[in-house]
Amino acid sequence: MEDTSREFVRDDLRVLVEVTIPGHSAAISPIVDQIMRHVSEGCGASEADHDHIELALREALANAVRHGCKNDPNLQVHCTVACDRQGDMLIVVRDSGEGFQPAEVPSPLVGENLFSHHGRGIFLINQLMDEVRFERGGTEIHMVKRVRTGSRQNGTSADE
Repeated sequence: MEDTSREFVRDDLRVLVEVTIPGHSAAISPIVDQIMRHVSEGCGASEADHDHIELALREALANAVRHGCKNDPNLQVHCTVACDRQGDMLIVVRDSGEGFQPAEVPSPLVGENLFSHHGRGIFLINQLMDEVRFERGGTEIHMVKRVRTGSRQNGTSADE
């Protein structure tokens, strides 16, 4: 399988947000709101892309807080959001937990898993983002969204 991931070059970024939050669920919404303001102002995402990015970010942070930090405010979650001049956005969320094997998370679309609360966040992230990969033994998620710049005004792509 061809590796389609690409590196983000710090000098080529229009937006760069780096934050650390305590491993508690109360910290998620304020930081997501702050990050999404930066995304709205500097990345040119369509409304649909904006919504996808926000939901994926919330899910990734919630998983890091819930599973990685076990809701312990003494532990930390690190989040980096970058938007480059080509219109791609990279979000990296890293927790201080033990990690996990993403391939072992059962699909929330199969049988008894339909009623389970586990695996839905990862499923949603994979559906909403263009590229998703896990690093550092599952303690770090990298999510890429290819945003078409100039499309925010009317919610349609400039390529349409």
